[in-house]
Amino acid sequence: MRLFTSESVTEGHPDKVCDKIADSILDAIISKDPTAHVACEVCVTTGLVVLMGEISGNFHIDYESIVRNAIKEIGYDRGEDGFDYKSCGIINAIHKQSSDIAQGVNDASEHKTSGEEFDKIGAGDQGMMFGYASDETEELMPLAITLAHKLTMRLTEVRKTGLLPYLRPDGKSQVTVEYDDEGVAKRVHTVVISTQHDADVDMDTLKKDVFEHVIKAVIPENLLDENVLIYINPTGRFVIGGPNGDSGVTGRKIIVDTYGGYCAHGGGALSGKDPTKVDRSAMYMARYVCKNLVASGICKKVQLQVAYAIGRAYPVSVNVNTYNTGKISDERICEIVKKVFDLRPAAIIKTLNLQTPIYANTSNYGHFGRAGFAWEKTDRVEDILKELN
Repeated sequence: MRLFTSESVTEGHPDKVCDKIADSILDAIISKDPTAHVACEVCVTTGLVVLMGEISGNFHIDYESIVRNAIKEIGYDRGEDGFDYKSCGIINAIHKQSSDIAQGVNDASEHKTSGEEFDKIGAGDQGMMFGYASDETEELMPLAITLAHKLTMRLTEVRKTGLLPYLRPDGKSQVTVEYDDEGVAKRVHTVVISTQHDADVDMDTLKKDVFEHVIKAVIPENLLDENVLIYINPTGRFVIGGPNGDSGVTGRKIIVDTYGGYCAHGGGALSGKDPTKVDRSAMYMARYVCKNLVASGICKKVQLQVAYAIGRAYPVSVNVNTYNTGKISDERICEIVKKVFDLRPAAIIKTLNLQTPIYANTSNYGHFGRAGFAWEKTDRVEDILKELN
């Protein structure tokens, strides 16, 4: 028996409030100037939002209205919660992108190797990015993080639809999956849910409602047996939450955002960054590659690492690990990846159509495993299979 645990948080979690604001600002800027360079950082605390970072481009936006609308959409609309969209203070400390960074991103022509247009755009920073996919779930994602996200999404749904009107925006879930000796998921071992709530709700009522309308609505019956451990608000009262309970910062939930700890992570955050930042675009591309590899049947699960140098278009390294599930060697799969997929930043942006305002929708419940994003398509399977012949 082996246990593995992943967690998720709702959009009202203070760190996720920051991600939502940062990506809402990014969307507003990209809708005006698709080539703008954006590195937006946000922090929140009781009654206050601080915007920081480096942004350059040809646009004019109303930062304050974007911030307040994002907070309103999350559900912080009551002054008694210590943080609401109407009364919170906003400090804007954003400035222009460094020209030293911009020169490598805007035109890496001195590093050209082929004369192609895609060689002119260099990576916005150095770093290593990881992608992952497995046949464990329909979404080709690990089971624990998939269930954890579905639980937090359901928490938000029952709150916003009024099914459980006493819930408030902040919340967390955690799911532990039990695997057999061959690595096959057998059952859910433990579920933990902590949800913010109104002060006058009876705790027994909350626990009963969350079990019936959230946990049972999400966890498949075949995985939820009589021995599962359930912890709902294990510390009891959770009234003070969101930015009033804890400060939040952009990019502090990178494991929640990706694969729930099931594979390696290069450390780079996603939200608030335009697609020339490979922290974001190369992570999306790595997921796209991995998902197509698994969908092709060439392996059952795979991790891809791609590394870049600032200002350089081509990655400095590409590494494939199929955890001994590949039908051919990892080295051969790596060769196929480099033939089928163009991993230069400009090519990634074009392939995944990343200069469009899609980013606010990515900021909660995971960037991967959800339909509607270009990197979740499996449209390169035939190209992969052709390389096997």
